[in-house]
Amino acid sequence: MQIDIPGFGRLHPQHLLLDFNGTLAIDGHVLSPLESLLKELGQTLTLHVLTADTFGSVREELAAMECIIRRLSPAEQDQGKRDYLRSLRPDQVIAIGNGRNDVMMLNEADLGIAVIQQEGAASGALMAADVVCRSTEEALQLLLNSKRLTATLRC
Repeated sequence: MQIDIPGFGRLHPQHLLLDFNGTLAIDGHVLSPLESLLKELGQTLTLHVLTADTFGSVREELAAMECIIRRLSPAEQDQGKRDYLRSLRPDQVIAIGNGRNDVMMLNEADLGIAVIQQEGAASGALMAADVVCRSTEEALQLLLNSKRLTATLRC
């Protein structure tokens, strides 16, 4: 995948880094329309899911998904997410999240997308993101139709 955005730059993403609760899942359950979109994106990107697994459901909920799941300690999740992102090469990462603990990840990713869903979104996540979407479904569709992303980010 390559996306050229005038005035923003050229993206060469290899990885899609996703928060779990509030982004992929609500109350520990994956939102139903996301599975097919993630499978499609998984054909060109390596999917990574980061979570404290508050509801203890991440493995079961993502069992049918081809993705890397990283459970993080509930303490200092923001630093854990940032450190994981750095291990992948930030210039090859698109990150999606909604919480305060996603701010560092969204800020350092080549492309950070904040989403506002049932849990809402932390104001810091909105400020750290390059793009804000109303839902994770819309964020994933933005990546699948890169002309939408270009229209939003070009100068």
